[in-house]
Amino acid sequence: MALLPTIRSPRDLDALTTDQLCDLAEEVRAFLIENVARTGGHLGPNLGVVELTIALHRVFSSPDDPIIFDTGHQSYVHKLLTGRQDFSQLRSRGGLAGYPQRSESEHDVVESSHASSSLSWADGISRAFARTGRRDRHVVAVVGDGSLTGGMTWEALNNISDDNDRNLVIVVNDNGRSYAPTIGGMARYLNRVRTASSYETLRKRSDRISSRLGPAARAFYRGVRGGTRGFLSRFTNNEALYSNLDIKYLGPIDGHDLPMLIETLELAKEHGAPVIVHAITEKGRGYEPALRDVADQFHAVGKIDPVSGEPVGGSGASAWTDVFAQELVELGSEREDVIAITAAMLRPTGLQPFAERFPQRVYDVGIAEQHAVASAAGLAFGGLHPVVAVYATFMNRAFDQVMMDVALHRAGVTFVLDRAGVTGPDGPSHHGVWDLAMLQLVPNIRIAAPRDAERLREEFREAVAVSDAPTVVRFPKGSVLPDLPAVERLEDGVDVLARGGAEDVLLIGIGPMAHIAMDVATRLRAQGIGATVIDPRWVIPVQPSVIDLAAAHRLVITIEDGIRVGGIGTRVRQVLREAGVDTAVDELGLPDEFIAHATREQILEDAGLVASKIAQDVCANTPPPPAEPGPVSAAPAGVALTGNNRWR
Repeated sequence: MALLPTIRSPRDLDALTTDQLCDLAEEVRAFLIENVARTGGHLGPNLGVVELTIALHRVFSSPDDPIIFDTGHQSYVHKLLTGRQDFSQLRSRGGLAGYPQRSESEHDVVESSHASSSLSWADGISRAFARTGRRDRHVVAVVGDGSLTGGMTWEALNNISDDNDRNLVIVVNDNGRSYAPTIGGMARYLNRVRTASSYETLRKRSDRISSRLGPAARAFYRGVRGGTRGFLSRFTNNEALYSNLDIKYLGPIDGHDLPMLIETLELAKEHGAPVIVHAITEKGRGYEPALRDVADQFHAVGKIDPVSGEPVGGSGASAWTDVFAQELVELGSEREDVIAITAAMLRPTGLQPFAERFPQRVYDVGIAEQHAVASAAGLAFGGLHPVVAVYATFMNRAFDQVMMDVALHRAGVTFVLDRAGVTGPDGPSHHGVWDLAMLQLVPNIRIAAPRDAERLREEFREAVAVSDAPTVVRFPKGSVLPDLPAVERLEDGVDVLARGGAEDVLLIGIGPMAHIAMDVATRLRAQGIGATVIDPRWVIPVQPSVIDLAAAHRLVITIEDGIRVGGIGTRVRQVLREAGVDTAVDELGLPDEFIAHATREQILEDAGLVASKIAQDVCANTPPPPAEPGPVSAAPAGVALTGNNRWR
């Protein structure tokens, strides 16, 4: 009889024997392979935490004992054990989210899934429990070893070690990898723990002895083993790191040995003070295609064949990331001063080909975006040109460094923002929709948004040519769009993509939204409304020709895939008013809200960012043009430019 369908809540685990729990682990692993293969998602990390998650829910009482995942991509097993076993629409609209989500379950606590924040959450929750008299409750943080490379983790540990009077358990899920092999001093420290031959030999031998002892003898053995581990650490690990933090340390233990996990977590639960449990796990455990994938062990996959692990149903088109990767290698071969920086995402951001060609010119700083940006300022001061490649959503974490370390010092640093705009199935914490509104606040910054592969190549080169200010090149997730040639390039670099009929509407397409703008123009011209389409290429600063073209039209419509509030449309409107141009401006973009997971197409349609909707709105509010030229008036200050107010 299958066990997984009988698990509707974590307490259903209490009735299972140890052997049944082991059988359940194999069922869960088979379920993940079969189901994630159909939908895509984070497969490798979840295969690695099956036994660990079962043990956590066996020992602790979620939701009374909150379990926080850092990061949340390793929460699929947690979802299964908390009654969410319909994975048929995983990461699709109406289906389960790919990360913890409070609206799904009371067992989900932290939704953000930006790495290295869980210990701060756990610190705050455990302090609150202690202060409000709920000392019987525990807080558990499951931290991947990659998250330990983030500075917030160490800020939190410093504060956790300052107050031992609370029930806080930190589980280090150590598989030696984040997206790829974890790097840096912390990774080297953990690797010494994992690979120390003297410790490993003793552990295996002593575990065999322990298995033959009774409960009392096992308790004595644990004390001896702990003391021996501490002694050996002086020789194998250089320093007893966690002991110096004054936090009890248990481990390392085999993260796939369910009896050992349960026993160790019980000890941690009984400790009555902050404790670290160090579990060694294997990413992609039990799935041969993942284990053969030396790049990232199937960290995140699209739809795959569950037997072979090979991708299925791909479009065959080049990805935006691949175009950038190729151009970076070309530029690197021409300029020795070009240096690449990544925050633990060498392959996902397209830096792997550059690293293979120029291994001494790539710095992987771990999950430490703030350090990456400030370090880039130093590299620029030293005469190099750093290219910092990061997902747009993670750029939020380093805003202060962009402002105060790069821009204030007029450092020539280029930021390449992958997955900008709507990312789709990754959900609210991973949409890259804030970068345009956020970064245009930075003085002297220059922001490019390419519409196709050719523009990405040329705008990236233009960005790296700037040596006295930060530059940004941003592009979306997925396949690159077909090249969209210009009919004319103006002197300041603005591309005119289409002219037609009277100068009624000026459509400004930001990056890939230029393709939608072209569709809108076609629909408007079919209704007798003249439309001009431009792609500014460099959206910040607003170029003079944009102002001139706006002055010649009756309505300006900006279309962007960032948030509408404070976006490029807002900047265009402000610049026009400063120049004395009173043309009405419609600013189309995404709402200032957290957008749930869905396809990119669904999200854009919800926001009205589809050609049919935009054209329909223009046609519905289009008065006839003036019979003869004459003075016109602008919309009064404070009046929304909707309906007939949208036209001069």
